[in-house]
Amino acid sequence: MAPEDERIALFLDYENLAIGARDGLGVSPFDFGPVADALAERGRVVTRRAYGDWSAFDEDRRLLARAQVELIEIPQRIGGSRKNAADIKMAVDAIELAYERGFVTTFAIGTGDSDFTPLMHKLREMDKRVIGIGVQSSTSKLLPAACDEFLFYDRLPGVEGRPVPARPSRRRSSPPAVAPEPVEPEPEVEDPGPATSDPDLAAVVTSTLSGLARATDGPVRASTLKRAILRKDPTFDEGDHGFRGFGELLRHLEHRGVLTLAPGTAAGDPEVAFPEDASAEDEAFALFATTVRDLEDQAGAPPQLSGLKDQMRKREPGFSEKRYGFSNFLAFARAARARDLVTMDWDDGRGDYQLSVY
Repeated sequence: MAPEDERIALFLDYENLAIGARDGLGVSPFDFGPVADALAERGRVVTRRAYGDWSAFDEDRRLLARAQVELIEIPQRIGGSRKNAADIKMAVDAIELAYERGFVTTFAIGTGDSDFTPLMHKLREMDKRVIGIGVQSSTSKLLPAACDEFLFYDRLPGVEGRPVPARPSRRRSSPPAVAPEPVEPEPEVEDPGPATSDPDLAAVVTSTLSGLARATDGPVRASTLKRAILRKDPTFDEGDHGFRGFGELLRHLEHRGVLTLAPGTAAGDPEVAFPEDASAEDEAFALFATTVRDLEDQAGAPPQLSGLKDQMRKREPGFSEKRYGFSNFLAFARAARARDLVTMDWDDGRGDYQLSVY
């Protein structure tokens, strides 16, 4: 089914996600934006609901309300189980929606709790596509297999934080009064956009194209790309950036080498892809390996992943992993490891990856 045909209902087991992101990634409050963007690349979200005791998530509640998420209150009851109450309410609502709203084709269930596995099986029995969303360190191994697609929150573009290798307990508890100090993310500098456009324009197009390429099996059409961008930002208008149409914008980015266009099945709706420029990609990975080697020689110890991107940009100011279809720098580093250019080992003491060249 094409992404534009999907009608998605989103249900969030919010306490599970928020505590998992806080304990596993140092992210607090929970950033809903990357989840919204990932689903926008897959279809139109028609229902957004989050379940939890909102007295414990005051700041999160305000952020979710701005994101048009319906908040379902599951208050703490003396002598009762808040966890079971939230699970039962969410499962009943999902099944009820599946029966009453036949046009909903996909259910996105945000949780790491294996108690929701039967719900996912039941939805698939009802011919519904199921997308799971969870923090990797706090997600049961039973969940991904129960879904048609599972999105680890840690890997979504835009998620900042440091992964924690040790798996914490998934037993729910009330968050502490004072949230841990969030890890300050590495500063990001996006690709420079066209001279007549906003600097973030190329990054918006490439990040959306990258998400669509991962989510679909076939080629990405220009019309599909435009709809996905509008689902992320309904105010998007290429005219605001100096272009008379979306096709003109794509041709401009093609001229800059950001993407490529090929004739599609319908006139005026070309296929959009990233350029297959092996030489430029090889140069980027060579720069990565050389930077790691030089830093290791200077310090006499393997460098950390944090700060490595800044070091690369000191040598090549125009470097951006997004030019090569990678959603973030960690994904680019993992690709370098897969090519046997570097090793990546987690250091518990530093809370970061240590890199070394082969």
